Amino acid sequence: MKILVVDDEALLVKGIRFNLQNDGYEVVTGANGLEAIELARDPEVALIILDVMMPQMDGLSACSKIRESSNVPIILLTAKADDIDKLIGFDCGADDYLTKPFNILELKARIRALLRRAGSGKERSSNTLTIGPISLDLDARNAYRSGQLVELTAKEFDVIEFLMRNANRVYSREALLDSIWAYEYRSDIRTLDVHIRRLREKLEEDPAKPNYIMTKWGVGYYFRK
Repeated sequence: MKILVVDDEALLVKGIRFNLQNDGYEVVTGANGLEAIELARDPEVALIILDVMMPQMDGLSACSKIRESSNVPIILLTAKADDIDKLIGFDCGADDYLTKPFNILELKARIRALLRRAGSGKERSSNTLTIGPISLDLDARNAYRSGQLVELTAKEFDVIEFLMRNANRVYSREALLDSIWAYEYRSDIRTLDVHIRRLREKLEEDPAKPNYIMTKWGVGYYFRK
């Protein structure tokens, strides 16, 4: 899915882009409201992250203009936390509002929630993700193997969902830890290895000879499609 990020703070845009690309999103960027309007015309844009205070045209004006022709979900970013500012943002057509500085995990969670509600784009063409015998109900957060429900912990579900969304793409252990756990367990590679082992035991027909949850020796893990 393609996400548009528009903010005149170059370092902030770089950080958001890096984190979203690690989650498998395609990211396009702009630096002012006029660019936001132009880039938002792309029919493949599934969600917009838009700063309020920008040169040439502010984010509120850009949001209103985009709303004239598009219902794409919009998250506004602002340094102001006053309720009145949030109400103005919602009046302009924003779907959500995040105050700077923010936690990147919170931004990711809000993106997922908006995309799920929108029910649009490649990622959400349906509420299930299926590869081979393994299927995920993304709304209920249930996993199935050959149609049979498999009990996964919340973090096990996060791991398999991430790998399946990015099938055939190899991720290092460090990259997976950063993407799924953020920085909480960055120094403990074993945390990920344990989750991979448990997922194979639950989802693979033969955990010792997996067909889907694969290891790229010397590199990391990937989901084979």
